[in-house]
Amino acid sequence: MKKLLLPVDDSQGARASVQTCIRLFGSRPAVSVVLLHVLQPGGKSLLHDRISDPELGTLKRQLEASGKMQELEQAALNIFDTHKKILQDNRLTRIKTLTRFGHVADEIIKAATETEADLIILGSSRTLLQKLLMGDVVREVSADAKVPVLIAR
Repeated sequence: MKKLLLPVDDSQGARASVQTCIRLFGSRPAVSVVLLHVLQPGGKSLLHDRISDPELGTLKRQLEASGKMQELEQAALNIFDTHKKILQDNRLTRIKTLTRFGHVADEIIKAATETEADLIILGSSRTLLQKLLMGDVVREVSADAKVPVLIAR
């Protein structure tokens, strides 16, 4: 494994994926890590994964016009800083960051292909009810990704 994709946010699942990465690859500092954050206006809501692509485009333009997109991007930088520090403190220093806007599972799969990741490490922390109501990103990515997916809990 040379390049790992770690989708991150401020959840327990993301922290679990970072810790799993450290446990498995901390002794291999030549490994490159790509931290991915998918911007989600309104947080992890029921509606985000149900918005059509044209509606997402409109929403993105409105967020950019209102200045809200800058706030989301700053929040992403804060999330990256938190996870980067933990990785760097554990000898994983080849870290890049990537921010996307869109449907989370789709953006993770696209980023894995574009970055030529060898492995996706995804955290899972949603309850069964949350998965039923909001969808299951882990399931979608595991089913559709062209590279192996490791699920961290």
